[in-house]
Amino acid sequence: MITNQEVAVLFARADSIYKSIPGCDVWDIDRDARGWRGTCPVVAHPPCRAWGCLSHMAKPRPDEKALALYSVNQIRINGGVLEHPAGSKLWKEAGLPALGETDAWGGFTMILPQFWFGHLADKATRLYVCGCSPADAPPVPIVLGEAPRTMGSTRRHKVLAGIQKPELLKKDREKTPEAFAIWLVELARKCRR
Repeated sequence: MITNQEVAVLFARADSIYKSIPGCDVWDIDRDARGWRGTCPVVAHPPCRAWGCLSHMAKPRPDEKALALYSVNQIRINGGVLEHPAGSKLWKEAGLPALGETDAWGGFTMILPQFWFGHLADKATRLYVCGCSPADAPPVPIVLGEAPRTMGSTRRHKVLAGIQKPELLKKDREKTPEAFAIWLVELARKCRR
């Protein structure tokens, strides 16, 4: 259940679904999240291309990689949740906890597919959460079956893997499903400093 507590959403897309969720202070590209000086819980979606499995092919802005480290710090200070791809190298770089572990800030890690929340592809996602315990997390919907689309891969990999699903359009890959955004906001609202 979502309460009235404000949540800061840092590094959201310009067309973010969070802008339609009551109580969200959304910081997109037009509002540089590095200027946020709040004290409420955070949902952070820092750019991931410099941290992902294909980072060697990415062309991030020079300051982009630091945004994820900034997000980790804000979550450790204010409580909340950071969302990144399941294969993100941020966990090793920032010393974030592995599954089943807790770090010095009481933070823990969750991995789940966004397909369970309505994404058209599996989109395995890693979350870093500070300010509550795993037992405090809202219920996670479990959806059986396969996602109707794939995030994308080379044709060769698709053939080797036997994937016959259509590829998700690039513009739809990074969009956060509404149900997932609501769940992340609810999780952040349970987090305390």
